[in-house]
Amino acid sequence: MPIIHPQTLFLLNETFAICRMDKGTALPKWAQSEPFYSITATQEELSIVCSVEPIPSDIHADRGWRCFKLQGPFEFSLTGILNSITIPLADANIGIFAISTYDTDYVLVKEHNRQQAIDALQKAGHTLLLI
Repeated sequence: MPIIHPQTLFLLNETFAICRMDKGTALPKWAQSEPFYSITATQEELSIVCSVEPIPSDIHADRGWRCFKLQGPFEFSLTGILNSITIPLADANIGIFAISTYDTDYVLVKEHNRQQAIDALQKAGHTLLLI
């Protein structure tokens, strides 16, 4: 099925982890030491996505994620951008973790699914570049 919004995606070079910390935890310095990190604080938890390199071994983290950055920025009125990425991945039985920023979206897949994700996204009509 042709996609409505063909995208250019960049596969970031780093391997990432998704960390879970207790709510109210102060933002650790190690999380801020990398060029890419994302923080979400809720009433239940503090989640941090960052490179695996600086994360202390005692931190609860799901390691081994690779990150695709969609070439943005996108207007907020656009619809279906993230779906154009997640549907081919879901059709290939690849789980994701998504992050949205003001300018663009990031989709993470487990390292062991990296090549399968690349194949599924290219088959769907997307362009992938390595950075």
